[in-house]
Amino acid sequence: MEEKLLTIAIPCYNSQGYMRHAVDSLLHVQEGLEILIIDDGSTDDTALIADDYARRYPDTIRSLHQRNGGHGRAVMSGFQYARGTYFKVLDSDDWMDAQALDALMRLLKELRRRQLHTDMIITNYVYEKPSENKRHVISYRNVLPKGRLLSWDEVGHFLPQQNLLMHSIIYRRAILNECRLELPAHTFYVDNLFAYQPLSCVDSLIYLDVDLYHYFIGRSDQSVNEQIMISRIDQQLRVTRMMIESTDISFRDVPRRYAYQIKYLTMVLVVSSILLIRAATPEALEKKERLWRMFKQEKPWLYRDVSHTMLGWLIQRDSAAGRRLLSLLYTISQRIFSFN
Repeated sequence: MEEKLLTIAIPCYNSQGYMRHAVDSLLHVQEGLEILIIDDGSTDDTALIADDYARRYPDTIRSLHQRNGGHGRAVMSGFQYARGTYFKVLDSDDWMDAQALDALMRLLKELRRRQLHTDMIITNYVYEKPSENKRHVISYRNVLPKGRLLSWDEVGHFLPQQNLLMHSIIYRRAILNECRLELPAHTFYVDNLFAYQPLSCVDSLIYLDVDLYHYFIGRSDQSVNEQIMISRIDQQLRVTRMMIESTDISFRDVPRRYAYQIKYLTMVLVVSSILLIRAATPEALEKKERLWRMFKQEKPWLYRDVSHTMLGWLIQRDSAAGRRLLSLLYTISQRIFSFN
């Protein structure tokens, strides 16, 4: 049996109310696609819905069931059982655009026909906030030449809002094996690790300029809700520390890739720090100081590189005025991009 072109893994936990929209957005694809629905120990009808899809679409869909292990464990299960040459994650409350997915499948078929591969494919994604009738497209047209194999030497400068998130990334599955990706159980925000750690193994990429992934924002229990993020700050800090630990000094050998990695790592460090500032408790401020002390002690060369960025420098100005400025910048970014 010929290997599928693409596996899309859909981690689900108590997703009965919205998972059908995610799955149905993929079903028009006739060949080359594998859909894995991973039930992460749900207590509602998620498992029944997943099994029903697998029964109705046996050539395309498989349902997997596991004891509750969190989003990271569900993603890892999808990766371990995937049969596609390329691997993509779709959260169960999000969806994909049909025409954009068709364009992606055509690209993958052409790569196979020409016996070529790329380590990573990048597409645009869309923030969708229907409660406020807002949508915002994140594209990379100013950064990446379109529609051809690229090396990092051809990559331009990413703007602050342009990050390569789980929403925009499709990895070649072999790359995830090569980098030994491992996402921790029972930990939110592992998508940052998924979008960061494998980059060290990515040498080639293609930018497909389509709005593929639609990222829904607005559920009160969503993990990116600010109050929920503050309540889970220890998990955010765990992921941040794992990102620091996974960064090796050899990453500097590919300058433009490393420049992007520094940008992304700085963003995650700043978000973690701002959440601790906005928590506004002595304990939270001590956690912020402890994070940066640990960073400086364990990876002094990386600490210097982050500190040389504007945000990295600003976040360490330990004054009430500096904290207010950072909190204001965060609030403005929220309003512009509606990311939570």
